[in-house]
Amino acid sequence: MFLYTSLLASILPMTLYLVMLWYMDKYEREPLSYVLLHFLWGALGAIFFGALGNYLISSLVIILSKSTISSSILSNIIAAPIAEEISKALFLFYSFRSTKFDNFTDGLVYGGAIGLGFGMTENFIYFITFGTTIEILIILILLRSSFSAVMHCISTSIFGASLGMIKFSSYSLKILYPVFGILLSILIHFMWNLSVSKSETLLFGFLFMILLIILFVSIFIYSLKREKEIIINELLEETKIDIIPESHINIISSKSRFRKGWIDEQIRKKYFRTAINLAFNKVHYKNSKGTKKDFYEIEIEKNRAKLKELLSNYKSG
Repeated sequence: MFLYTSLLASILPMTLYLVMLWYMDKYEREPLSYVLLHFLWGALGAIFFGALGNYLISSLVIILSKSTISSSILSNIIAAPIAEEISKALFLFYSFRSTKFDNFTDGLVYGGAIGLGFGMTENFIYFITFGTTIEILIILILLRSSFSAVMHCISTSIFGASLGMIKFSSYSLKILYPVFGILLSILIHFMWNLSVSKSETLLFGFLFMILLIILFVSIFIYSLKREKEIIINELLEETKIDIIPESHINIISSKSRFRKGWIDEQIRKKYFRTAINLAFNKVHYKNSKGTKKDFYEIEIEKNRAKLKELLSNYKSG
């Protein structure tokens, strides 16, 4: 019975968090299949490499320093944050090269998805290992679903966001963002593990996580605000060359784009999605070099042509 309860308690909260995270990205929502791919990496790949890295780092430190520190303390507080954050981040180094990963918010979503997948599998392991009674299992479910797994989500989302910043930065600063991002994610993980290692510091850990959740939500809101500014500024340029009407900009950059009636319903979704893609492609073009710049230039022209076609058909209809 505990096995099935542990399985459901691991899957359901993380799935709910994942859907909420995906839904928060309101301007350019990522393909759900690609988000799930990141989630699966966290649940399977990152868990395996994290455990392997944890063991290797702990063993190496003990051998080199002949440390008298408890192996469990060394593993949980020192080795785990390093090994697990790097393991979760590995897939982001691959995925951030994709055109699907093209801004700061995407990094928050993809990184968060990996962290939630990792948290799901880790929770299941904890539940079946330490949930020896129903009372203990309920406490574990509440604490780990509310704090530990959320910590994994936020720490990896921070690194994902640092990769997203590369898309909008000058070349001289690009190397600094992922270095800062991985160090910050390790620090967050370290602070949480340290705080829950002793009963005397548990309250500090809970307060730390509450503040971290507030900070994460604030960063996400700021990121969406920044995206709105990008959409407005870039599309205003398009009004000068008669790509889209100026009256559409405030609609496209707000929830009003989901309202029926402001444009022909047959083209509404395709129209505002193409316009938003155009805005982001223009920003990437301005911050790219070489073949990447050529790619975004082609995408910009494709977007413009599609918008002209949609509006032409709409007007003629």
